[in-house]
Amino acid sequence: MILTGPEITAAAHDGRLAISPFESGQVNPNSYNVRLGPTLLTYTDPVIDAHRANLTAAVEIGEDGYVLQPGELYLGHTLEQVGSDTFVPLLFGRSSVGRLGLFVEITAPIGDIGFHGQWTLMLSPIRPLRVYAGMKIGQIMFFVSTGDVDLYAGKYQAAEGPQSSRYWRDVARVGAVAS
Repeated sequence: MILTGPEITAAAHDGRLAISPFESGQVNPNSYNVRLGPTLLTYTDPVIDAHRANLTAAVEIGEDGYVLQPGELYLGHTLEQVGSDTFVPLLFGRSSVGRLGLFVEITAPIGDIGFHGQWTLMLSPIRPLRVYAGMKIGQIMFFVSTGDVDLYAGKYQAAEGPQSSRYWRDVARVGAVAS
C-alpha cells in the first residue's frame, strides 16, 4: 500500500516519517516533492573504476543556475533530509522534469527502511539543460512494508550533500571474506 498525501502529512507530524524541512505545499496526492540541493558532483577520472574510490569535483549551483551537459553524469542531492523507520521510500523524477529531457534516479529509486539523510540524485540530461537549486526535481512515495524490519545501517547513512559511489567498499569486504 502506498501512503496518500494526507497520510504523508500525518506521518511527518507524528514522527513515522522524517522530512526536513517539511512544507505542506510539497505534498502531492500520493507523494512528496523533493527539491534539488545546491551542490553537484562530477567524476574527474577519465575512467570510473568500480573497485576504488574515484575523484570528484564539486560545483555549487549559482543564482543563475547551472547548465548540465549531455554525456555527463551529475550527482546532485535533495534539499530535504528524508527517512523512515516504518515505510519504504521510492524516489522518482517528476514528469515535468522528464519532459525537459532530464533523467533522475533511473537505476536506484528504492530507499531502505531506516535510512535518514539527503538523497543523492543521479542526473543525466539528453541535451544541455539549466537547473536551479531549490527546483522541484523528484517525488518520494512511501510504501507500507510487512514482516520483520532490519533497519538500514549502511555506508550512506546520514548523508549530507551528494555522495559518490562507495561500491568499492563492498568489493573490499567481499575480498576480505574470501581470503
